[in-house]
Amino acid sequence: MQAIRLARPRISLRRLATVAQVPTSGPSSVTASVIPLSNVEAQWENMSKSEQAVVHRQLEELQKKDWKALSLDEKKAAYYVAFGPHGPRAPVSPPGQGFKVFLSTMGLIGVAGLLSMAIRSQSPPPPKTLTREWEEASNQRALEQKSNPITGISSEGYSGKGYVVSK
Repeated sequence: MQAIRLARPRISLRRLATVAQVPTSGPSSVTASVIPLSNVEAQWENMSKSEQAVVHRQLEELQKKDWKALSLDEKKAAYYVAFGPHGPRAPVSPPGQGFKVFLSTMGLIGVAGLLSMAIRSQSPPPPKTLTREWEEASNQRALEQKSNPITGISSEGYSGKGYVVSK
């Protein structure tokens, strides 16, 4: 097999480059690409899928070494490829989307409030058993019948309201 390097300017020692061998039309012809790891964040979107795969493989090999031995560029590249805002983690909402969502939510809350008020205006009055007089009469009846004599309204020293819950 024969590897061909693309003509590029001289690469510093801090940049790691590997040769990716991808078969093309002929059985012995291969193409090669050199991918520097410095400033991967800026180059990532412009790289082809095969170049991204090469960088990913490079970083996998680098991360098998001691983490302290890696250069700062290599660490940044590894972090960006693993956790950066690309692929499924890319932000997809355009600017101003949060404000539109807020206004839509407030509009829906307003419509729900108006709908609730319209339904309540058409509802019948509350039943007569919800009046204060009825609740006080329920207390008197519970005392006459000695209802719940251990802890309830008929017990000795009871100081609660009994059945009165309305204001």
